Amino acid sequence: MPSLTRRQFTQQSLGGLLAFSLIETALQCDVLAASVKPEIVAWLKEIHQLGVDLKASKMKQVAWQKQIETLYGRVELKELLALIDFEELTKRLKLLDQGALSLRFSFDTTEGPSQYSFGKQIFALKEGCSVVPHGHNNMATAFLVLKGNFHGRHYDRLADEEEHFLIRPTIDEKFGPGGCSTVSDFKDNIHWFKALDGPSFIFNIHVFHKEGDSDKLTGRVYVDPDGESVEGGMIRAPRIDYKTAVQKYG
Repeated sequence: MPSLTRRQFTQQSLGGLLAFSLIETALQCDVLAASVKPEIVAWLKEIHQLGVDLKASKMKQVAWQKQIETLYGRVELKELLALIDFEELTKRLKLLDQGALSLRFSFDTTEGPSQYSFGKQIFALKEGCSVVPHGHNNMATAFLVLKGNFHGRHYDRLADEEEHFLIRPTIDEKFGPGGCSTVSDFKDNIHWFKALDGPSFIFNIHVFHKEGDSDKLTGRVYVDPDGESVEGGMIRAPRIDYKTAVQKYG
């Protein structure tokens, strides 16, 4: 066998290392693809399509709520946790002493659209901390508890006043893993979730959509549900800012 020069040896060695690296990467991708079941990918695509239909005004926000709740009700939490690589996402967390920490993530799948029709995040909370009381303008959103237990409250937002919202309680219950709820401009618009233990986690999606002739600024509005009781089981709840909401309810 002819002897190799140092350059030839180096080139062949590097070529071998590169080939090994490519094979290793391919194997890792195969393992990842195998770990994500087709059912959870199909579920994700359905969530995406509902957002597409809502944005295109092919469905109303309240209809979106109903269908999202149905989809949330059938998802296997174990598969969703694998899809978002929950263990890696949460293993070095430093939670906030007040309020909720928002975690960003990607779905571990090569399938699906290049851009989803919804925004997404996970709220991570210490025991006793809250996703503080707030509502939304021009937005439909859905919560799904991944881990821990929450005291969840919702209110219908019946009227907007200059310094108050007129609201009525609709939901007041405990939400454990797999528990879900939804919000739209027209149903259960105000929500507030307090962690009963910790760390606790909520999976959240939201779709921006202006339905009707709303002239409201898109986004969150913060409210203090500890307001004046008025006739018909309603509450005149003061408008507050985020800092005030966290100080009182965080």
